[in-house]
Amino acid sequence: MNIKLVVFVVVALLFTQCNLNSNIKSTSSASEPKFNLKKDLLLAHYDFKTDVDDLHSVAALATLLSTPKYSKINYHAVAGTYGIQEGLYVPPNDLMRLSFGDNWTDAHEDFDSATDKVKNMIILYLKNQGQIWIAEGGQSDFTAALIKAVQLDVPEINTSNAIHVIQHSDWNEKQTLPKNLEFVKQNTDYIKIPDGNSVGNGTPGFNSPSSSRWNEGDLHPKLTQIWQLAVNKGHEYNGIEGRYLNKTISTGGVDFSDFVEICWIIGKQYIKDTEHFFDLYASDDL
Repeated sequence: MNIKLVVFVVVALLFTQCNLNSNIKSTSSASEPKFNLKKDLLLAHYDFKTDVDDLHSVAALATLLSTPKYSKINYHAVAGTYGIQEGLYVPPNDLMRLSFGDNWTDAHEDFDSATDKVKNMIILYLKNQGQIWIAEGGQSDFTAALIKAVQLDVPEINTSNAIHVIQHSDWNEKQTLPKNLEFVKQNTDYIKIPDGNSVGNGTPGFNSPSSSRWNEGDLHPKLTQIWQLAVNKGHEYNGIEGRYLNKTISTGGVDFSDFVEICWIIGKQYIKDTEHFFDLYASDDL
C-alpha cells in the first residue's frame, strides 16, 4: 500500500476519533442538570449541632438573597437537620427569623411536622416540572425522611432524577445513620463536592480566621444586623457545655463553609475564599 495513503488513513481515523470524543464530552456536559431560577426549589438544610458554623452560613445565604439576581430565587431553609451526633443544639430561631422571615421550618422542634411541610413543597415544585436542590449543611437523616415521604405520596416521580443532594463534608456523612445515607445516595442525585474549609480544592474556602469584612461598612444595614447576630450567637454557644469548639470563630474569624453547597448549585464554584465573596458583594457581582 502507498505509504502516503496509509498516513492519510491513520490521520483521518485519529481526527474522527477526536471529534467523536469531543462530541461525547459536549453531550455529557450539556446533559448535566443546572439550577433553574424560575422553576426549581433550593432547600438549605442546617443541623446546628454542635458546630456554630451554620450560624455564619445562614448569614452568607441571607447575603446572597439580598442581591438583585437571587432575591427572587425559590428557596426554603430548614433548621435542625442533624443526625446521630452527640452534643447540644445551637438555638438559631431568632437568626432564622431575621434572615428568612417565615420562609423556614424548624425540624428540631417537630421533626414529623417539618417533614410533612417540606414534603408538600417538594411535591408542588415537582408537579410543576421543577427540580429540587438540597444544600446539605448537615447530615442526611431529615433528607431521607423527606424522600421516603415524597415517594409514598407520588410514587410515579423518579426522585433520583428530580432531587439533587449536595454534600461537602465527610464528617456530616459519618454522623448520618448509615442506612439513611445509603438510602439518600440510592434515591437522589447525590453529589459529593470538596470540603468548603479549604482553598483551591474545587470549591470556595469559606473558613477564615482573620476575616471581619462583614463589619467594614460594605453590607446593607439589614445584612450587617444579620451578621452581627450570627457572630454574637456564635461566640455565645461556641464550645459551651460540650459543644464543638470552632477555633476559627473563637479567634474572631468567620466560618460559613456550609455555604459551598449553595455556591455549587448556582454555579459559583469559582469564588476563592471569604474575601472574594465579600468583594463580589461589594462590586454587585455576587
